[in-house]
Amino acid sequence: MCRLLQALGRIPAVAARSRPLCPGGSRTYAPPAERKRFYQNVSISQGEGGFEINLDHRKLKTPQAKLFTVPSEALAIAVATEWDSQKDTIKFYTMHLTTLCNTALDNPTQRNKVQLIRAAVKFLETDTVCYRVEEPVALAELQKKEWDPIVAWAEKRYNVAIGSSTSIMGPNIPASTRDTFISHLASYNMWALQGIEYVITQLKSLILSMGLIDRHITVEKAVLLSRLEEEYQIQRWGNVEWAHDYDLCELRARAAAGTLFVHLCSESSTVKHKLLQD
Repeated sequence: MCRLLQALGRIPAVAARSRPLCPGGSRTYAPPAERKRFYQNVSISQGEGGFEINLDHRKLKTPQAKLFTVPSEALAIAVATEWDSQKDTIKFYTMHLTTLCNTALDNPTQRNKVQLIRAAVKFLETDTVCYRVEEPVALAELQKKEWDPIVAWAEKRYNVAIGSSTSIMGPNIPASTRDTFISHLASYNMWALQGIEYVITQLKSLILSMGLIDRHITVEKAVLLSRLEEEYQIQRWGNVEWAHDYDLCELRARAAAGTLFVHLCSESSTVKHKLLQD
């Protein structure tokens, strides 16, 4: 990749088009089909509302035709890198940061901060690491070995009771636990909350997501734990050639992008004199 930011102000702009919402209740825009790359250079510039992305001197816009403006220079550089990394064809489905920014800017579901927090905390009711099996015994033991430590970490980290259950009804999460997570999530801004919910949706777990965002576990570990039963079945019965690896890489990419988005949206300082090299 050629030098992206030859000086933090030389990156081109274009509209980031996306379709409304993904099927299955996803809250982020669904990426549109591929299209031929129509720009030569990508740069960023600082405007009144934040940092903007420029594609050949045209300003990037959201699906609702709003100016694509992000709150931090670091996030702008990351988004610009997505655009600059595209080859002859723009593969929008690989541009997770752009999609998350579009969702934060357009807020297509028109939810406020309280609603975002409630949606995130609601995942505790069906959190992947809280639902256990009794049979087969080997899988039950694997779940205990791999999931108990992350649940214990969350209970200590946030001073809450979570537990686990083999009941179809799931564990009985105390109201005080929900309140604690609500209070913790309230410390994040709206942009970061969009990213947090995105990560939770990918991992199907609030606990794993917070462990990842808090840097307690890596992306690879979080994804492995979220797919524990699937990985167990694959080890036992084998996998579909190439399909398993593709799904695994895609999930890692989405979880990593969402986590990076949260941290970059929580970063208030600007990046000074830093260039992305070849």
